[in-house]
Amino acid sequence: MDEGNGSAQQADNIEQMSFEQALRALEEIVTQLERGDVPLDDSITLYERGEKLRAACQKRLDAAQARIEKIVTGADGKPSGTTPLDADR
Repeated sequence: MDEGNGSAQQADNIEQMSFEQALRALEEIVTQLERGDVPLDDSITLYERGEKLRAACQKRLDAAQARIEKIVTGADGKPSGTTPLDADR
């Protein structure tokens, strides 16, 4: 793997990737690491990028889940339904 400018650009573009693009990139890294034919230094670099991709995917999943629904509780404290999280705006 090239440790030069390409790696910095790859790290920077994770935030611009769609969830699907980040997940595909993560799957490619896992496949490469599972093959076991990647030199150690490159494996470490791949692992680090994979962790960044995993974190970005998790962040997007968490944000999506929060936006999907917010539990509305009635006066008795029991759930009475759901509303979109941003309905308060």
